[in-house]
Amino acid sequence: MSDLTLVELSAATIVAVNTMSLKPGQEQFLAPTSYAVAASVVNPSTSWQRVVLDGDQVVGFVSANFDTDAPQQHFKSVLWRINVDAGDQGRGVGRFAVEELLAEARNRGMDHVDVIYEAGEGGPEAFFERVGFTPVDETEFGEVIAQIRL
Repeated sequence: MSDLTLVELSAATIVAVNTMSLKPGQEQFLAPTSYAVAASVVNPSTSWQRVVLDGDQVVGFVSANFDTDAPQQHFKSVLWRINVDAGDQGRGVGRFAVEELLAEARNRGMDHVDVIYEAGEGGPEAFFERVGFTPVDETEFGEVIAQIRL
């Protein structure tokens, strides 16, 4: 693996982000990338979206929101989306993206980062646990709320 870098989502990278592939079964756990991209239009002051590059190749995408005024605690500092191209999964791309997200949260004075996900076979639960998220609650729809304290 080359040196991974993180860049802002841009016109130059959005097409590659939208065409990243998933492993079979993962699509049921991930909304279309366009949903995450729309967040930057709706919440430009709180939305944080970055693309992971390996050299000049797009290999991942991470989207978060930092909003100290959010009415619910788990929306104040939240990882909304992370995906890594199917061919690049298992190489540390996701871990790199989470570490960069945590650094951004610290720089913004946050004391935690939450993630909300649907549990299930083939889902993201094992990944989130490996990178340090611990389940702390559940949404009214039965989704897991997990957290990393900073």
